[in-house]
Amino acid sequence: MTGPVQVLVVGFGEPSLSGEILAELTRLGDAGVVRLLDVLLVSRTENGDLETLPAPPGADPDLGRLAAAFLTAAEDEEGQAGQGATDPTAWSLDGAVLPGGAAAVALIEHTWAQPLVLAIRSAGGRMVDETWLAPDDLELLDRLAGKAQ
Repeated sequence: MTGPVQVLVVGFGEPSLSGEILAELTRLGDAGVVRLLDVLLVSRTENGDLETLPAPPGADPDLGRLAAAFLTAAEDEEGQAGQGATDPTAWSLDGAVLPGGAAAVALIEHTWAQPLVLAIRSAGGRMVDETWLAPDDLELLDRLAGKAQ
């Protein structure tokens, strides 16, 4: 992989995953924006156990295999998934999936960023941290940008 890989966890109030998100990620892949490496679908039982959900109809039957193997290996190597990353809880599903809820865990390579990553490396730099702004932060940024104009 040469582009940055994101672990994207999307939570749902109930396990009724329709495949719309997978279809959009596929569309973005076809457009060359991202490469969907895998998606793992999980639910949390009322007693707190995580369970793997089947792939949506028409999806690859191996859907989720790579993501599950990666998350398991990351936990085995580090003692806790995501340990050693800038955000030690980045790959943890503990707080992301509420009892009775579900989540899609996508491994997404941002292929659009490959030239940027190569330029950073060529200049002697390295990725130190990254984050996505939360909705409240986006609203603040919009307000501040509006004031600056």
